[in-house]
Amino acid sequence: MAVSRTDTSTLGRWWWSVDRWTLGALLALIAIGYVMMLAASPAVAQRIGAASRHMFLERQVFYSTLAVIVMVGCSLLTPRWVLRFAMLGALGALALTALTLVAGTEIKGARRWLSLPGMSLQPSEFLKPCLAVVCAWLMAEGKRSRRFPGLILAFILIGIVAVLLKQQPDIGMLAVIVAVFLAQVFVSGINLMWVVAGAGGVAGLAVLAFMLHGHVRSRVQRFLDPEAGDNFQIRMSLEAFGNGGLFGRGPGEGRVKDALPDAHADFVFPVAAEEFGLIACLIILAIFAFVVIRGLVRLMHERDIFVALAATGLLVQFGLQAFINMGSSLHLIPTKGMTLPFVSYGGSSSIALAIGMGFLLALTRRRSARAEESQPFAQPVPT
Repeated sequence: MAVSRTDTSTLGRWWWSVDRWTLGALLALIAIGYVMMLAASPAVAQRIGAASRHMFLERQVFYSTLAVIVMVGCSLLTPRWVLRFAMLGALGALALTALTLVAGTEIKGARRWLSLPGMSLQPSEFLKPCLAVVCAWLMAEGKRSRRFPGLILAFILIGIVAVLLKQQPDIGMLAVIVAVFLAQVFVSGINLMWVVAGAGGVAGLAVLAFMLHGHVRSRVQRFLDPEAGDNFQIRMSLEAFGNGGLFGRGPGEGRVKDALPDAHADFVFPVAAEEFGLIACLIILAIFAFVVIRGLVRLMHERDIFVALAATGLLVQFGLQAFINMGSSLHLIPTKGMTLPFVSYGGSSSIALAIGMGFLLALTRRRSARAEESQPFAQPVPT
């Protein structure tokens, strides 16, 4: 893309200030998602009796194209506007998440979705990126003014979200949101004793979830003892990794997609392993690692604590979601229905991830000293 350094238009300033390596890595993941939908979705669509074998592919092309537009659009924002959009998004997603409890579509005993014409919306997906930014601002304001109870307000906000997600129930989503929040609290410079206490509290909540929620207990028991229940999906997933070998069986030659119910969504990684092999899986893993590590390295030189906390939360969220998906497929952790960012099929997930990564690109753009000084929430990162 030929854009002159002297170009002072919005596009020109964006091109020379945005992290083009991270943008390229994210676009590569979206392109891989297209390939995986070509490989996995026709068999799933045929198995469920869809009107067209390419139903999921056509939808994913639309969602992915929209995701690129949303991501680039969000990356044009200033940190001030990132915060404003995140606040509006958090309020809207919070209201819609509460609405799912009374008007949501129940699937497998959980009310997480709102039925819209032509699609289902999972509002809690949009809570993740918006909450990361809002909690970062609350903690940054608490650092700037000791009279402002930013950390307390952030804990209250997370508590409200926890109650809503527990009622759906969506324990996996709750675990991700809490983990991201605790990472931000740690980076903000809290006393180590409070970090230990928080970790103990999370462990206690995990035990409580195991005792109170049957589906959580079932997944943990099946993870620890494969004979404790139905482990069909995991068996098929591990078999796909074995069948794929180093270079895979070849495009379209995989068999796991013909049997796995979620081969195009939560279990798209085994499809990649079987058809394209271990090398392809390592490339996908390397791209995710590159985005997270590069983002964290860039933040080492960040002087604004709001930007540092918000970007840290978005990066942890992105990396943790990828780890949960791939770890579940490899039977490294108990199964959890969570998409592989930009690679799995999903409307709400793709757009929410695009918002989060757009926010990240906006926050990590190179800013002039004058622009940094003008930030109303600027505060040095604690050392």
